[in-house]
Amino acid sequence: MKRRAFMTLLSGAAVAWPLAARAQQAAMPVIGFLSGASPDGFTERLRAFRQGLKETGYIEGENVAIEYRWAENQLDRLPGLAADLVRRRVAVIAALAGNIPPVAAKAATTTIPIVFGVSEDPVRLGLVSSLARPGGNATGINFLSLELTAKRLEFLRELVPRAVRVAVLVNPANAGNANATVRDVEAAASAMGLQIQILQVSTSGEIHAAFDRLARERPDALFIGGDAFFTVRRVQLATLTARHGLPASSASRDFVEVGGLMSYGSNLTDAFRQIGVYAGRVLKGEKPADLPVEQSTKFELVINLPTAKALGLEVPDKLLARADEVIE
Repeated sequence: MKRRAFMTLLSGAAVAWPLAARAQQAAMPVIGFLSGASPDGFTERLRAFRQGLKETGYIEGENVAIEYRWAENQLDRLPGLAADLVRRRVAVIAALAGNIPPVAAKAATTTIPIVFGVSEDPVRLGLVSSLARPGGNATGINFLSLELTAKRLEFLRELVPRAVRVAVLVNPANAGNANATVRDVEAAASAMGLQIQILQVSTSGEIHAAFDRLARERPDALFIGGDAFFTVRRVQLATLTARHGLPASSASRDFVEVGGLMSYGSNLTDAFRQIGVYAGRVLKGEKPADLPVEQSTKFELVINLPTAKALGLEVPDKLLARADEVIE
């Protein structure tokens, strides 16, 4: 081959390679990640979500892209964020951190597949026709957080046997979750002979105001509703419960890891991994209508012993034996 022809061939190849790379990049599927919370505090869960994707052959930045949309606890933004993902024609929407994101996604599209993570019955939320046969464009994982309300209150009572009056924090911005929490905790408290005081908070300032009220009224314990907003505000909640000497229980282990007393709930890290797996399976061509809704099977009781000691509480041996993790 003559030198001039060879150089022309090389020049053509140099142009073709970037074009091929751009074509490959353009063909990369995109996942729309829709969350009612903020990135703060979700590092481990995001890692678990990506691990689930990896288990199905997808690695972010290599063969799949993720468009993140965080509502930053301003839940009224979710419909707009969901609509934006629809306009971008993502391949699948992963809707997490509260029951409202998947409802917003479902309202925004009936064609783009949705993989959700919810704490309430997805049939009651209108996301699927049934757990076994979702029947539409959505499927996912049910954390069962609300179903565990009675058991969590029972564990709190066991750790604080003198408790008679229990304050309950709920987030009115997430009305469906808040109403279900109040309903279930009141039923459980009635069976245990406990008095319940409901406090509604949806901002950092309202949390401080609620604790000012608690300082005056001195309930025996605090039950923190299972809500993504409270996970984001976990440091504030742990600090205030310690400052006021108030035994508190959360649905999220994140609260205990930053100094809170105890938590009982679904293993959300594993649940986020499962959501990643389902998102990967959908990308491979499986239809949400054919993927049954999975329910969490891993639940964890976590207790912070230094916090219990600081509160003057002795953790019963029976409760320690049941704990999945004890922070010492």
